[in-house]
Amino acid sequence: MAAGDSTPVGTADEGVVIERVFDAPRELVWRAWTEPEHFMRWYGPAGMTSHACEIDLQVGGRRLIGMQSPDGQEYHTTGVYREIVPLERFVATESPSDADGNAVPPSQYGMPEGMSMETIVTVTLEDLDGGRTKMTLNQTGFPSEDWAAGARGGWNQAFDKLVAVFVDA
Repeated sequence: MAAGDSTPVGTADEGVVIERVFDAPRELVWRAWTEPEHFMRWYGPAGMTSHACEIDLQVGGRRLIGMQSPDGQEYHTTGVYREIVPLERFVATESPSDADGNAVPPSQYGMPEGMSMETIVTVTLEDLDGGRTKMTLNQTGFPSEDWAAGARGGWNQAFDKLVAVFVDA
């Protein structure tokens, strides 16, 4: 299946907001977010690969994600699911972590001192005609517009990789 349109992405006062329309059914888009074997195929900016993913999809369940840069540098994030409405929406925290899922200061990954330890990621999926799905991602908690813009770029690169996953499906 091919993936389709994307709308311009903005950075709202409260964080990053991205909308994409995928030429894939909502169930497939949900699985891409919630099943580790699917998530690892697309997560991360261009050039990065996902080498680890744990998803305990229940309220209070943990997420642990590992990415690796082309030069071998590893990055990990962890978080907890706060809300889950199957096939429609989830809300989860996200914080820098070590490989075991223990939160670490953002400065450990080269981010400035005093940067927020935690952001909130909300993903909402909506059925559209023709078996397409509208996905909206909202991420809040950034210390500045510059950091939000960087996150926006990274997410868009990851979603471009997700388009390729749906094309191959």
